Amino acid sequence: MTAVFTTTLSVAGALMLAVWLLSLLKKDASIVDGFWGLGFVAIAVSCYLVADGYYARKFLITALTAVWGIRLAIHILWRNFGKGEDFRYQAMRKRAGKRFPVTSLFTVFLLQGVLMWIVSLPIQIAEISPQPLRLTWLDWLGASLWLIGFLFESIGDLQLTLFRVNPANKGKVMDRGLWRYTRHPNYFGDALMWWGLFVIAVSTPGGWWTVISPLIMTGLLMKVSGVALLEKTLRKTKPEYASYIERTNAFFPWLPAKR
Repeated sequence: MTAVFTTTLSVAGALMLAVWLLSLLKKDASIVDGFWGLGFVAIAVSCYLVADGYYARKFLITALTAVWGIRLAIHILWRNFGKGEDFRYQAMRKRAGKRFPVTSLFTVFLLQGVLMWIVSLPIQIAEISPQPLRLTWLDWLGASLWLIGFLFESIGDLQLTLFRVNPANKGKVMDRGLWRYTRHPNYFGDALMWWGLFVIAVSTPGGWWTVISPLIMTGLLMKVSGVALLEKTLRKTKPEYASYIERTNAFFPWLPAKR
């Protein structure tokens, strides 16, 4: 197990180091966002190649990770194409000055590499464990939760993209489709997928301790880099957003409240 963990951690570190070097050439640290999902794919594939777990479970969880990670990367890279560096990294660049290259290496790229390695523990444990030598009901339950989460994230992203490209919607609040039932269907879906991957890991002996992964992801999405950060801006830029908040759940889907 130690050898597998060493390999996957090295892969994550090497990938983020390469992305950091690319960010220096492009003078755009925000490209790291597009490689978040691909980092998990790299970890899952490298673990698949070196781990000796049950092949069907290895294939299942690697495939689920790859579908999620590649779709997310394509979505983010396409969304950000030609828009320049994100304002968060611009602010960091201004504060750090000439120290920004080194500062960004440790506080953005390598930090995300370590974080993605920790969050990917359910994937790694599911691939490492040779037992049980069959797919159990927990594997199928986990895959089902992953599928529901994937549909929420991918459909939510698509609906928001189509809303934004329509000039008539400029300055308006997206409250249609899945966005009618939750203010952040994509974030909810992302979190649910990680709970699904965790359930697959639970099908293996001792896999329960990897609950740290979905707990971290859910916390980040709800309180740090997801809902909290985005809504801080939306409250200021969209006057209609206050009304949207009153009638729509922030994270977990539910019927909208009557106005």
